[in-house]
Amino acid sequence: MIFWSFSFVWSKIALQTYQPITIIFIRLILSSAMLVIVLTSVKQLQKLQREDIKHFLLLVLFQPLLYFLGESFGLQRVSPTTASVIISTIPLFSPIAAFYFLKEKITVMNLLGIILSMAGIYFVISVSGLSISASPVGIGLLFIAVFSAVFYSIVLKKISSKYNAVSIITYQNIFGIAYFLPLFLAFDAKGFVQADHNLKAISSIIFLAIFASSLAYIFYTYSVKKLGVVKSIIFVNIIPIFTVIFSFFVIGEEITLQKTAGIIIVIAGVMISQLKSFRFLK
Repeated sequence: MIFWSFSFVWSKIALQTYQPITIIFIRLILSSAMLVIVLTSVKQLQKLQREDIKHFLLLVLFQPLLYFLGESFGLQRVSPTTASVIISTIPLFSPIAAFYFLKEKITVMNLLGIILSMAGIYFVISVSGLSISASPVGIGLLFIAVFSAVFYSIVLKKISSKYNAVSIITYQNIFGIAYFLPLFLAFDAKGFVQADHNLKAISSIIFLAIFASSLAYIFYTYSVKKLGVVKSIIFVNIIPIFTVIFSFFVIGEEITLQKTAGIIIVIAGVMISQLKSFRFLK
């Protein structure tokens, strides 16, 4: 979640030079190359079974394709903190999808933690008077990313029982390149050649490839396998907290007392969602 939190800041920096499709395409190439080299050398890359290709195609349709398009184009229109907060609404919809598709139970503690976390998130993103102002188009694009992430987790849960985390992410990124190549050639190739390439933008994409597209997904895949969708995805609520902090140090976004209170509430909600019962109150 820390790596994904910083991705909003890195993406915002990269978007000053490159278009969204270009950023996604390059980070997938870098991530895939790194993972293939490392996993092949340590012999940890599992062979992809032919019958699972359709599952990976569906997985990649939701993420990275739809998720990254929604997130990146949405991030062009709203601040990193606002974007991260909208993405953090994923846990509101995930338990319903997990219950319907995976038969995972929804506990009272899950619901209480989600509600408390969302209240804290509202404090983080709202200005004085608790009013929120953001681009409706940007918000709509980000919610495309939200629902893509929900269905991504459902498909991921099914695949994670057969493949290890590093193999899943490697194949996910390779398939992702195939999805984004036509889009890059059609819309961004000319602009990429003419772009004012600079170290700040390039380094941001490299960080996105290593930490957001590789390590974060590997850790999350392992968590889904061990904890399930509902318990794993609640940690998405932590993303706005770190994004606020990183945005303050990197791009000078203000941290207020209200945001600090929201941070505390969100963390409390995440902790509560992981408890099995109300026994701690007795």
